[in-house]
Amino acid sequence: MRHAPGTRTPSGTARTTARIAAALALALSAACDSDDYDAVAPSAPPAPQPTAVVTASGDVAARVAEFRTLLGDPANGAAAGQQAGGRREISWDGAGANPFNNRNDFPADFFNTTARNGAVFTTPGTGFRNDSTRFADVDASYAAQFATFSPTKVFAPVGSHVMDVHFRVAGEQTPAAVTGFGVVFSDVDRLGPTTLEYFDRDGRSLGKVTAPARSDAAGLSLAGLRFADPIVARVRVTGGTGALGAGVRDVSAGGTHDLVVLDNFVFGEPVALPPR
Repeated sequence: MRHAPGTRTPSGTARTTARIAAALALALSAACDSDDYDAVAPSAPPAPQPTAVVTASGDVAARVAEFRTLLGDPANGAAAGQQAGGRREISWDGAGANPFNNRNDFPADFFNTTARNGAVFTTPGTGFRNDSTRFADVDASYAAQFATFSPTKVFAPVGSHVMDVHFRVAGEQTPAAVTGFGVVFSDVDRLGPTTLEYFDRDGRSLGKVTAPARSDAAGLSLAGLRFADPIVARVRVTGGTGALGAGVRDVSAGGTHDLVVLDNFVFGEPVALPPR
């Protein structure tokens, strides 16, 4: 090949270097386009661990008081709006709930609209029931089956043994999170099925705690977790292995399901989730 006068012919080293660079570029492009190439995504940070796990059975009063203290004072009752600290508690016994007693249509948002505690419920079942007869109106055998921690009402989803608790700034629709949540269960016969599972705002599980089996005639059990920061946006409550119903007996009465109902819910002050 002839070159015009005054031009320089590329050296062999330069030509070789250019060819190697071109080959590397083609190889990298092919690798990126290949189905055999898997990009390594950054790993998600581990879920925060709870700072306290509280469980008890039998006379659970002292442990409930301990869990209240862990969540903080004061007890904010149904005060509207986000409070500076403290905790909330649902006992099912307030007069405002009386119109819905012993019915299957307890409002899912009652404890955020009527009683402004900052909790909204969902369930795969058909509704919720706040009961002053220990569910004897559902099945007469239940009157001797269940006990109360705070007389005289207990609670359960209808058509399911599973419910979710979602948190809101008290009296508002603003999504919120809490530092911890605990439940007093009634009549946990089998260790294992009755649990609380905690989730953050993205639906990531933060952990699960199992309620201990009953250990005395009263039949109460407590389970709860507390975290250092308000990161719990939802809690799944699973009570036993089956839903209450007419003719449905507990395992202790010859049935096939461990039937469990719910008494007090105790949780940290709902704190508004920050904007993303």
